[in-house]
Amino acid sequence: MIKSINDFQNVFFIGVAGVGMSAIAQYLKGIGKEVSGSDRYFLPETFNRTKEQLEKEGITCFLQDGSGITEKTDLIVVSTAIEDTVFEVQKANELGIPIIRRSELLSIIAKSKKTIAVAGTSGKSTTSAMLYQVLLDAKLEPSIISGAGLTSIIKEGKIGNAAVGKGDWLIIEADESDGSVVQYEPEIGLLLNIDKDHQEIDELIGLFTIFKNNTKRLFVVNQSNTLTKSLSADAENDFGFEDENAGYSAWNFQQNGLSLTFEVLNQKFQMTSLGRHSVENAAAAIAVAHQIGVTLKTCAESLSKYEGIYRRHQILGQKNGIWVIDDYAHNPAKCAASIKACQPLAEKVIAWFQPHGYGPTRFLRNDFVEEISEALRPEDEIWMSEIFYAGGTAVKDISANDLIEDIKAKGKNAHFVENRDDLLDALRPELTEGTLLLLMGARDPGLEEFCKDLFEKL
Repeated sequence: MIKSINDFQNVFFIGVAGVGMSAIAQYLKGIGKEVSGSDRYFLPETFNRTKEQLEKEGITCFLQDGSGITEKTDLIVVSTAIEDTVFEVQKANELGIPIIRRSELLSIIAKSKKTIAVAGTSGKSTTSAMLYQVLLDAKLEPSIISGAGLTSIIKEGKIGNAAVGKGDWLIIEADESDGSVVQYEPEIGLLLNIDKDHQEIDELIGLFTIFKNNTKRLFVVNQSNTLTKSLSADAENDFGFEDENAGYSAWNFQQNGLSLTFEVLNQKFQMTSLGRHSVENAAAAIAVAHQIGVTLKTCAESLSKYEGIYRRHQILGQKNGIWVIDDYAHNPAKCAASIKACQPLAEKVIAWFQPHGYGPTRFLRNDFVEEISEALRPEDEIWMSEIFYAGGTAVKDISANDLIEDIKAKGKNAHFVENRDDLLDALRPELTEGTLLLLMGARDPGLEEFCKDLFEKL
């Protein structure tokens, strides 16, 4: 039974290229474990950038054929996407090797450090990255296990979603989508927001209540979010947006192009970012950092240099008077916030969205329609391509076009292009000077290249 970070040395990840899996794999390698893994996207004689980056870190990569699992392997890690029918899982069972979920391993790692767990249905990766940057600049030498690559780390040629520091603090994301948020017992718990995503609101409230009760020292919530506010332990410790109840409230927000400014406790902040949601995320990071001893001045200096994270309002550039932005938004609240954040930059926003998963799209259909419709100005447009299918036994009884037709019925400019490869040709007549094109989607490993390729062909 694996209960401690010291209970294993040779660990193998099935699905190691996944963003959550690769982060833990890199962290374990960084603290001296022997790490290897396989992935279905690793193919013979085919270049895979994630594989190359992992191997540069000393993580041995295999095809997903069982060859990497041997008698020396003393722990197998799987994500929630890996089913028991996968050959490598069956081989591990035959060899009697313990198998644990990614989230369970993360909770074991978290117990070995002073952990800050960042939770909420939106903004976890961004806030974790901001907080990591602040603690790094405060010379606290933090570690991070993130759900997205930090631009500052990506520039070093790495995946960017993990770093091992010599200090006591570890920053992690506590995910509610698979219910694993209840497994963590952090020193500090940070709750950003609660919006309907993978579960109903009542279920989310139950999960985050357990998360609160499991937090040892300090629990910080967003006073500007009605549902998180109800879980507050002490409003003086909380953050918010122009909220008098919050001890760390952001005031005097202004957006000027790609630069935003605000104040917290009379300290002025300036960042290269977009939107109110970015300010809320920053206020969350400031609240935690200040309460563990970082000065507001250091927070401000650090956040002024914050470079963002991979595919979170990532600016691809401007061509022919058209800005193109790539974003990871994938649930109703995130898509709406992403559209609204772009509106101050352009006379017209054309948003494109690729939903992922037939089950999630079916579950959130009405919410997508309501949130996106409410966010769109009369001059804005929403385009969608067909739902991304990652394999498995999903029932394909819904189409992205169903969402588009519902949005059209609300009098909004909505369009469906089934194959995203046909998107640019369909969009060209709409892409007039002064337009901003926002590309949104998640989970599909081909999205990054698709977005970059579209920009190149613009």
